[in-house]
Amino acid sequence: MPSLLAMHIPDGFLSNPVALLMWLPAIVAGAIGLSRSSQNLTEQQVPLLGVTAAFVFAVQMLNFPVAGGTSGHLLGAGLAAILLGPWTACVVMAVVLSMQAFVFADGGITALGANVVNMGVIGALLVGYVMLVALRVVPRTVPWFLAVTAGASWLAVMAGATATSIELAWSGTVPFGTVLAAMLGVHALIGIGEAVITVAAVSAVIATRPDLIGIVDMRELGGGEAATPTLGEA
Repeated sequence: MPSLLAMHIPDGFLSNPVALLMWLPAIVAGAIGLSRSSQNLTEQQVPLLGVTAAFVFAVQMLNFPVAGGTSGHLLGAGLAAILLGPWTACVVMAVVLSMQAFVFADGGITALGANVVNMGVIGALLVGYVMLVALRVVPRTVPWFLAVTAGASWLAVMAGATATSIELAWSGTVPFGTVLAAMLGVHALIGIGEAVITVAAVSAVIATRPDLIGIVDMRELGGGEAATPTLGEA
């Protein structure tokens, strides 16, 4: 069942009730994200939305090999959350996944709500809020910031894979135990790739334009003050 190991759910794999139900959190997250963005984004940050969306779209097209001949790719929700904040990242991921579905048939149209939730909303909110909480607890240094980035990025992939497994099982497509074991086994490795790529990208941004990190004010890392969440995302 190779197609079931991918987090992009095709048409026909979800029952109609499950597919329709998953549109609800996708729409709610998108609406909240648009509202937060209109209130908190500055003129300097607006172009970053397009750049982030384009980058995530491009890197999702690049696969890297994992065990058993399976390949994976960056989801990008964690990176978007770190650059833009969790709720704005939900909007970016919804746009990216919609473009993939409608233009490249990567993921089903009927399953788009589920794919937005699994690959976008869950990852963006998990990474965003894990980091906002962790930065109040761990030492306030760049290495710790990157360590939390790596851990949260891996968790986001695993959470998305779990949600996908639940939806497929709930739809009667495959037994839950079977799909969960297969999905988590593969995505535990894909999550490592996600963590490595996200940390590399974030490190590059910190080294060149730390002001583009939206989840926290980078000027306060390494100092004596608590890191302050930005973009009104706390």
